[in-house]
Amino acid sequence: MVESGIRVAQRFQTAGGMPAAAGRGAQDLSAVATFTMSLDGRVSSWSAAAGRLLGHQAQQVLGRPAGDLLDPGSRGDLAGALTAITAGTTWAGVLTARAADGSGQHVSFRLEPLICADPPPQIAVTASPPVPAGQQLLLDAGLRFGATLDLTETARQIVDVTVPRFADACAVYLLERLTSGSDLAGGEGGRAAVARRLASGTAPGAGWAAAQALPAGEVLVLTGGTPGARCVATSSPVSFSGADGAAVTRPAGPPNGAGIARGHTSFLAVPLATRDMVAGFMILARVAGPFSPHEIGLADELAERAAVGLDNAQVFSRQRRTAEAVQRGLLPGEPTVPAGMEVAQSYLPAADHIIGGDWYDILRLSAGRTALIVGDAMGHGPEAATVMVQLRAGAHALADAGLKPEMLLHRLNKMASTLKEPAFATCVCAVFDPATRSCVIARAGHLPPVLALPDHTSRVVDVPPGLPLGLGPTTFDAVRLTLPPQATLALYTDGLVESRRRPFDEGILALRAALAASSGPLQASCDAITRSLREYAEDDTTLILARIPDQPGA
Repeated sequence: MVESGIRVAQRFQTAGGMPAAAGRGAQDLSAVATFTMSLDGRVSSWSAAAGRLLGHQAQQVLGRPAGDLLDPGSRGDLAGALTAITAGTTWAGVLTARAADGSGQHVSFRLEPLICADPPPQIAVTASPPVPAGQQLLLDAGLRFGATLDLTETARQIVDVTVPRFADACAVYLLERLTSGSDLAGGEGGRAAVARRLASGTAPGAGWAAAQALPAGEVLVLTGGTPGARCVATSSPVSFSGADGAAVTRPAGPPNGAGIARGHTSFLAVPLATRDMVAGFMILARVAGPFSPHEIGLADELAERAAVGLDNAQVFSRQRRTAEAVQRGLLPGEPTVPAGMEVAQSYLPAADHIIGGDWYDILRLSAGRTALIVGDAMGHGPEAATVMVQLRAGAHALADAGLKPEMLLHRLNKMASTLKEPAFATCVCAVFDPATRSCVIARAGHLPPVLALPDHTSRVVDVPPGLPLGLGPTTFDAVRLTLPPQATLALYTDGLVESRRRPFDEGILALRAALAASSGPLQASCDAITRSLREYAEDDTTLILARIPDQPGA
């Protein structure tokens, strides 16, 4: 039974992934005590730590009802806890314990069923001093502020954690140069601080709505010795009274122009500092009572956690904007479909990436011909995109030079072998000639094209597979098709037809069925097929549909 108690203590100690002494504000787990009870609430084992915390020695409590150790007002709660344990659930709460000398203290208890090799069943009890309110505030802040990488949502969570537990009103500001994508380096250089309000909130009963009085997105210029400017300049909390309230609200403010200053008496500006730089500040306000020195220190610790969350969100936002800009540069622009062709395209990166390894091109060639190229570099993310952009540029140039599909793949394979980093990719190239209603196709390890016919049937086009690009010297062969009117050729990447739960052959059957059943505009069909087949967004997804209309060139 002692061993079981030790295991309970160990589970408590390792919860959250940090040792007892790790991190400012962490609970001192040396005060944690464990003991066991029978299902009727009698103490069956007692540890030395339980004796120190609860003020009773083992000989005084073994065999006695645990309720005897509690204040009479807590015994009903214990009875409810025992009922919950009997039903097979755990229970946690704060009870008032009475020591042998009659002194009382609030203690956090956790009760859970304990599986024993030999009957009777037992209850494992973990007891510890309650976490102080301020410490619990910091613990909750640490959990909440890192739960999202969205800048506005992080600011909203800062307000939610702070109001009304610590302050009656809170507003979160970020320096304007950071909201536009600049880095923290540089500082304000002695100039007026320009800050944008990300979120604000007030406690219930404040008499006005924070969304109206302190709207998100409003930009403030904090000049001179205003509390916000001093907070940013000194990187230290600044206390001020309602007389300076106009510094944190618009002159018009809420109704009658009185603003937050009239409803609150004590204010605190706290810097949001991270990486040794100030990224913004919080304004906290109370209806009554000043912020004590201890509370100012607590607010500073709270702001440290808030600043880390905002900084992570800001870095992610900046990286996302960069990736989106790169993506826009890597993907082809809105293609101009050559005369005599109908082409629709759909591209989606993997769910956890903004850029990936898929690429496609739609190129106008000489003599009215059109080249369609679809490729898939191994992997996704920036590494795959680096390979992709080089191969795509090479394929574009080779197709524009008029090379046949099989020769284009041959030259592209040689190019892949010369890249500094290993480059492995699959590729398919199809050249359409509307004048003869023909199409020449070659592929390098890529999944085969699918041809949907006007009679609502479909088939896989038998094209020699070839080896993926970058695997060494090889040759590629092409096939020539004659396309009946309204026949649609589909080129795609494996993200469309393959997932962890669906092998590619089943996915190709699903693609064939979707193509055979599609009707209406080609782009609408392309988008609908992508949505229906792309199950889990595990990989980049590309689909190109091409058709030679009944009257080419019309």
